[in-house]
Amino acid sequence: MRVGSALLLARLAALTSGLAALSGCGGPAIRRFPLKAPMTRDTDLDPVRVACRPDPDAKPDKNGVKAAACLPEAYESPFAWDGANQMVFRPISRFFAVRPGGEAVNVNALDEVPDSAWFTNRIGRRPMTPEEVARGFCDDKVLDPSAPDGTWLIDQGKPNGANPGFRLKVDGVGKFMMKADPPDQPERASGATAIAARLYYAMGWWAPCDSVVYFRKGILKLSPGLKVTDNSGITRDFDAAALAKVLAGASKRGELTRMTASKWLPGRTIGPFTYDGRRDDDPADVIDHEDRRDLRGARVIAAWLNHFDSREQNSMDTWMPVDEKQATSSPGHVRHWYIDLGDCFGSEWEWDPLSRRLGHAYYLDFNYMAEDFVTLGILERPWDRAARRPPFGYFTAKGFDPEAWRGGYPNPAFGRMTEHDAAWAARIMARLRDEHVAAAVKVADYSNPDDEAFLVRSLVERRDAVLKRYLARLSPVGELAMRGKSTLCGTDLARHSGVFGEDRFRYEAHVYGGDALGDRGSAKVSARPDGEVCVELTHLGVAPHVKDDSPSRYVVVDVDNGQSKYPLRVHLYDLGPEKGFALVGAERPESKRPPRAD
Repeated sequence: MRVGSALLLARLAALTSGLAALSGCGGPAIRRFPLKAPMTRDTDLDPVRVACRPDPDAKPDKNGVKAAACLPEAYESPFAWDGANQMVFRPISRFFAVRPGGEAVNVNALDEVPDSAWFTNRIGRRPMTPEEVARGFCDDKVLDPSAPDGTWLIDQGKPNGANPGFRLKVDGVGKFMMKADPPDQPERASGATAIAARLYYAMGWWAPCDSVVYFRKGILKLSPGLKVTDNSGITRDFDAAALAKVLAGASKRGELTRMTASKWLPGRTIGPFTYDGRRDDDPADVIDHEDRRDLRGARVIAAWLNHFDSREQNSMDTWMPVDEKQATSSPGHVRHWYIDLGDCFGSEWEWDPLSRRLGHAYYLDFNYMAEDFVTLGILERPWDRAARRPPFGYFTAKGFDPEAWRGGYPNPAFGRMTEHDAAWAARIMARLRDEHVAAAVKVADYSNPDDEAFLVRSLVERRDAVLKRYLARLSPVGELAMRGKSTLCGTDLARHSGVFGEDRFRYEAHVYGGDALGDRGSAKVSARPDGEVCVELTHLGVAPHVKDDSPSRYVVVDVDNGQSKYPLRVHLYDLGPEKGFALVGAERPESKRPPRAD
């Protein structure tokens, strides 16, 4: 059974047992975790085989036969339809459908997300230096603007998107999609995509190596006979005149042209991922995307960065074959990427009233429309007070409400985000200190130092607003592990972040153990530097011959930090003085009632 199915069955079983116990005193019985290590790696990273078919991108041989492609089919996301579906048709269908809310499925026993094809625990698992954050997904193979003339070969035009550009192929370095800034917002989009890609990557999502480069025109060499087809289906020559037009509209620093160099993704691209449903042709894709915590919780990150254009067209799936030299071969797995992040930090459109609303309202927002109709438009909105600050448009930390944030149009996964999903993302964000944010912003290489300072300040203030909202209700203590045989330790990410006053934290731990989860009294708690908190556990005194997984060895520890509304509930087995305690699970209940046995 794949992990997605196993987790789903476990969730359903826990829900069923909980409902059955609602009639009992003191609320539902606790969920008991089995004696096994919590899962840290999802099986969607395991190679799978996909049926072969003729490769639609391959040239036929002399017999008219195309080479085989043993990977999922490429998905083409229709831009107009996706917008209309999410803003109009899907809300209507949901109005008549009955689909209860629920918690995310791809969550392990510690209430965390395992490494997967969608998400990898990076700064949430180990400390990262500011230099590591600034590096992002980039490796040592980067563009060298000091290379000789004619060494950057343009082999493809850029047909779609708001930012014009072209593709480079550089020997020994790789392929790069080059994108220019809109003329009316110099440096903003190029800086935004480089910064946001590094922040998403540091926090665990897959984002490409997007970097700002300044180069001279002579370094480029144009392949003859290039054509480009735009969104409307019109094909044009991408010749010297077309290239000159792209370069003329790009940002400049003296004689140098500024563009974003987005390194070509590894593997074979197979189109965007969706924020709901599953890929039918990916055997490892077993969880509905809208029920994935990594996609739901990404709403918190999008709100922080004002990544309002977080739609499926700005994502990409790549087939990662085991045999890297055979891009279309099986076995392999699909990796899921966030791309084209240039809308972050204050994108502006030709119609100013719409630019003001970005991050506050959908493009077509029926709720606000109805309120304005009833009140005759006399209500003051957040965007009415917005002040423009070039090159970041109306991006600001003033009045930022992470809970009220909205993208360009409804996102199916974002719409199903729960408090637990948001708190998980906030715990990861809490690991990003001011120096990490500053290092990420530095890669934008803004010409005006005031722009860099403004963006760092705004991102820090918006980050703090997120943490204050989502680390104050559910317990922010995470990163749990046993230290020795009888010391349970974790990190209080709220205290680590420094956004709450130190006087808010008062630690207590209460222990329950045995078949009936009897009250075993308080345990000693110590608060250590950098948010670390440890609980000293006392053994239950179970006879040595009792099986390790016996209910008599079961221990529950409720840890209260005095700052969040509810405690952390940790589940362990007491294996005796020789083996110590085994950590098997953690929950963040929205209640302070003591645990109740079956």
